[in-house]
Amino acid sequence: MLDPARLVFIDETAVSTNLARVRGRAPRGVRVIGTVPLGAWETITFVAALRHNKMTAPMVVEGAMTGEMILAYVEQCLVPTLRRNDIVVMDNCRVHMGPAIREALEKAHATLR
Repeated sequence: MLDPARLVFIDETAVSTNLARVRGRAPRGVRVIGTVPLGAWETITFVAALRHNKMTAPMVVEGAMTGEMILAYVEQCLVPTLRRNDIVVMDNCRVHMGPAIREALEKAHATLR
């Protein structure tokens, strides 16, 4: 039977810093005036590992996730938190499928699904 304590799920999410409301409320006849702080077209990505009892290895990067960034995350943040025989589960995003990622996890005696 599979031990849930061995499962490590990797997921990421991103937010664009230019998100702003395009409508507002004001009394009838009064114009809504406001500003948007940080209205630049930038993306911030958050990636972390989820275990059955906690979140580990969080990392925030500026920009969208690339193959180089996910490899750096795995090598520098994730691998130090892994234990022997952990099972790492990632989605099938193209940037997650580099052979160097699998090699880094296998060096840590973990398997990739």
